[in-house]
Amino acid sequence: MQDSLASRRGFLSWGNRAVAAAGLASRPLVAASSRQDNEGEDYYEKLGVAKIINAAGTYTALTASTMPPSVRAAVARAAKHPVRLAELQTAAGVYLARQLRCEAAMVTSGAASSLTLGTAACMSVANRAAVHKIPTDLEGLKTEVIVQKAHRYDYDHAMRNCGARFVEVETLAEYEAAFNDRTVMTNYFNAAEAGQIGREDWIRVAHSHNVPCFNDAAADVPPISNLWNYTKMGFDLVAFSGGKGMRGPQNAGLLLGRKDLIAAAVLNSSPRSDTVGRGMKVAKEQIVGMVAAVDWFLSQTDAGMEADFRKRAERIAAQLKTVPTLEAKIVIPNVAANVVPHLLLRYDQGRVKISPLDVAAELRRGTPSIELHPGTGHKPAAGLPTDESTIVVGVWMLEPGEEAIVARRLREVLTKAVA
Repeated sequence: MQDSLASRRGFLSWGNRAVAAAGLASRPLVAASSRQDNEGEDYYEKLGVAKIINAAGTYTALTASTMPPSVRAAVARAAKHPVRLAELQTAAGVYLARQLRCEAAMVTSGAASSLTLGTAACMSVANRAAVHKIPTDLEGLKTEVIVQKAHRYDYDHAMRNCGARFVEVETLAEYEAAFNDRTVMTNYFNAAEAGQIGREDWIRVAHSHNVPCFNDAAADVPPISNLWNYTKMGFDLVAFSGGKGMRGPQNAGLLLGRKDLIAAAVLNSSPRSDTVGRGMKVAKEQIVGMVAAVDWFLSQTDAGMEADFRKRAERIAAQLKTVPTLEAKIVIPNVAANVVPHLLLRYDQGRVKISPLDVAAELRRGTPSIELHPGTGHKPAAGLPTDESTIVVGVWMLEPGEEAIVARRLREVLTKAVA
């Protein structure tokens, strides 16, 4: 999972290659004088940065999601007034904990920050002086994190920032034998597609040793109920990204869980200077934006969102019916992350003589530039039954009306390639 091209967090290297491939051709010319409106000057235009249509998903390299109007308005209003940061963070935490049915909560600078702060909390909850020692002076501290071998991923680094080291296990027997007086916590990668030990056994064994369990569920909403399912299940800490399915600020996240551990995480975070989390600053705009995003998200329904996404996919598919041999299928991944409808397109490359990867490149080079899901033209990943002959359109981050543009461009590129 950790190197999967289509994994929710494995997009960065692919994104860098995509940007290089697109080059400057898709950048708009900077106008001599940019028109300003009530939303302010268009700095994307001023800087010569191309706006894109996101038919991929909530990937960091594509700036994740866009904030709905209520969240944008809350952020803009918060930017107008200074407040006492500690008071705001505390009040936000109390409110979010009540909304999300957990003991305690805090807004972080993203899911990776939640991993670092949560690890630091587990290391220092019984030793407040350790806050100032992490990650270099670890003598006498517990530093071992137990993890399933199949759950190792790039975001291990967020925990290693605290000086943690990993103990890998595969079987339940190995897991039960791995605990010792150096074990500080366990980590469970919620979206992992492999691993022999389920969530309930993972929690049960850890708690029998009085060791806290962390669950990295960064991109794992919808369904909406996941925001409280894992703390209710017994995980002591749960991390979520704020700028993905919840559509909050991209540089915000949530850390939810036990009251004592959240309090310890706060002590390890900004604005406290001598801490591992000092650089993970959360501004007033992020905090308010995250609270507003949770309010917005809780006002939605899973059924309503799924119906909307299906309609987008159906509208695209309807515009491609004239492409010879093309078959369209709407699929919801059978994994914990990105559980939303995706549009899969397959066709006979003997008749339509262009590969899915070349289709993706053509859409990327066009104006407007369109990014397809990174599973396009690749083997199955992230719960999608893809292969080298599949185009994948992620519809859930499309803005209103953009599905028509995506459909038109797909039809143009595919029709042009018909033999």
